[in-house]
Amino acid sequence: MAEPLFTPEEQKKFDAGISEILSHYPPDRKSAGMLPALRLLQDLKGWCPPEGIRLVAKNLEVTPERAYEVASFYVMYHLKKPGKYTIDVCTNLSCSLRGAEKMLAYLENKLGLKAGEANETFTLRETECLASCGTAPCLQVNEDHHENLTKARVDELLAKLT
Repeated sequence: MAEPLFTPEEQKKFDAGISEILSHYPPDRKSAGMLPALRLLQDLKGWCPPEGIRLVAKNLEVTPERAYEVASFYVMYHLKKPGKYTIDVCTNLSCSLRGAEKMLAYLENKLGLKAGEANETFTLRETECLASCGTAPCLQVNEDHHENLTKARVDELLAKLT
């Protein structure tokens, strides 16, 4: 028998969270709560497992395929279980001009991961824009923003995480 998606405590939080989200939308527009509902799921589980996406879809009265389309469109939702720390490295134009590709290569070498890969500790991703054009290169660890990066600053940051 499969393990339940949520613990009893998580189930209470999910149910209360879905109720709160749906209270902001008319009954015939439940699907408008998709982004916060997926965020709720991810906050509870650390990622968006398929059975959780199906549960979100059921609560919002949309097809599971529609919920998956939305979850897979946005990089902020994890469709695979991520490492404890998700590192998003911006490689958009401003960051690239200031060494983002070298920074990404440095991280790949240091972590033993290629962009798009994960282990239990780290998920390393290349991302488009983190809105720090004037303070490039930059990255985010989970959702903590770090700017004006150098190899030394990246080393300090990684040392704090491990």
